Amino acid sequence: MAPFFQIFGSFRMFIILLLGFSSGIPLGLTGSTLQAWMKSDGVDLTVIGIFSLVGLPYTLKFVWAPLMDRYVPPLLGRRRGWAVLTQILLMGGIIAMGATNPVENAGRMALFALCVAFFSASQDIVLDAYRTEVLHKEEYGAGAGVYILGYRLAMLTSGAVALILSDHLPWSTVYLIMAGCLLVGVAASVMAPEPDRHAEPPKSLRESFVGPLMDYFRRKGALEILIFILIFKLGDVLAGMMTTPFLIETGFTRTDIGTVNKGFGMIATIVGALFGGALLAKLGILRGLWVFGIAQAFSNLMFAVLATLGHHYPMMVAAIAIENLCGGMGTAAFTAFLMMLCNQRFSATQYALLTSLMAITRVLAGAPSGWMAKELGWVPYFVATTVLAIPGLLMLLRYRKWVVDPEASTAVPARG
Repeated sequence: MAPFFQIFGSFRMFIILLLGFSSGIPLGLTGSTLQAWMKSDGVDLTVIGIFSLVGLPYTLKFVWAPLMDRYVPPLLGRRRGWAVLTQILLMGGIIAMGATNPVENAGRMALFALCVAFFSASQDIVLDAYRTEVLHKEEYGAGAGVYILGYRLAMLTSGAVALILSDHLPWSTVYLIMAGCLLVGVAASVMAPEPDRHAEPPKSLRESFVGPLMDYFRRKGALEILIFILIFKLGDVLAGMMTTPFLIETGFTRTDIGTVNKGFGMIATIVGALFGGALLAKLGILRGLWVFGIAQAFSNLMFAVLATLGHHYPMMVAAIAIENLCGGMGTAAFTAFLMMLCNQRFSATQYALLTSLMAITRVLAGAPSGWMAKELGWVPYFVATTVLAIPGLLMLLRYRKWVVDPEASTAVPARG
């Protein structure tokens, strides 16, 4: 097994970092940054709220993912070719957004924002597939951590940096600069190495849509794996949903929350993902899911301790640091697990389907979280989030039924 420094120091990891950055740039430009632009220009709040619908392509990307498995662009191959194409389209869409006045042409802005979200989701489809195929299995965890690092840095760029620039430059110039940032992704896609082994694309449209499902459900424990994906991060999601309301109710200021929870918490998440990815190379995916899953679950109890102490700033910092650190490690292991499940022939479609399934947990868990916190109180609520993580952990007892050899899935060709 490759030493840590060899894994993180490889050219593949450098490319994954740059591609993660490219993937994270568009999100803020159709979300929080666009909202800030519209609000500062006096757009009605109702219109701003409706603009949240432009994010729908991110949840529906599995619908057209089979097309990106089936068809191969004429240049740079099935993955890199699609990556460059979506990145060029993204740059055009972002520049078009910057050239549009959201007050006078809200409809046109919505159309351009929707196009950017669609191209961004398409870029995510192909980059997720590429990451699954180009990395060796022992690099999955580290690759997840490096990709998260690039993605978070990009979100900081298209969020905080873009807002700071907007105080000194016209919005059209800001969006032009943000579009230019995607040249990082174009360069990375052109330089990126091809996977060691190439899988044959689906031979027909029917196979590209039906094949990924048939391939997945032929494996042992297919339904169990889907249930595991739904519930593994349930406790972590529930805790995260109510963290900000809890901190406000406990008496912390918005500055405290912004600085520690959003800023320091993001750093802790990145560190956790990188550290977890490095350890995963030694632990393997099964033990990583156990170790990081347990840490992820019990880190929620730090908020129960904070709820008992009340307004205690050092404890608040500790709780956020530990929860985000453990959450980052859990995400690295979970992402590596999802990557392992994908067959190279259909990796774009299968990964899009699996990550869409993960999103269901966030949506469904968010609905009752406020009611639970109100009825239980903060201490029992955070204890309950820990308890609700246990079923997902117990399902790991079935792992060897899903993957005969924990170090090699029969559904994924051996690599490396």
